[in-house]
Amino acid sequence: MNKYVKEFCLRGLIFGGFGPIIVGIVYLCISLSTELAVSGTEFFSAIISTYLLAFVHAGASIFPQIESWSIIKSISVHFPTLYIAYTLCYLINTWIPFDWKVVLIYTAIFILVYLAIWVTVFTITKRTTKNLNKRI
Repeated sequence: MNKYVKEFCLRGLIFGGFGPIIVGIVYLCISLSTELAVSGTEFFSAIISTYLLAFVHAGASIFPQIESWSIIKSISVHFPTLYIAYTLCYLINTWIPFDWKVVLIYTAIFILVYLAIWVTVFTITKRTTKNLNKRI
């Protein structure tokens, strides 16, 4: 098995459990302010889908670390992987309605946040590398 596939799965398994924990915290916070009526099926669906979301999100962190890939290739694989995982999770749990206008707004926000995070990480990494090179 490819070493990157193994690393993807390992990272996913290690951090995948955070998804259900987050669902529990969200449902707890909601239930403190309003009456929460969630069926067992809805709760089970939320747990499974957030586990898979956390698994994919953690696993996808391997893409930017594949040394033979350019930053463009890394982003072109990383972005759709996260977008599909998040979108499916949000739609399955009806956290956003299945309405093309809402999905379009969600997509625009997702792209903006994704780009902001990438630019921030890229800038910090570049600055850190420059400082380390000065010290050498």
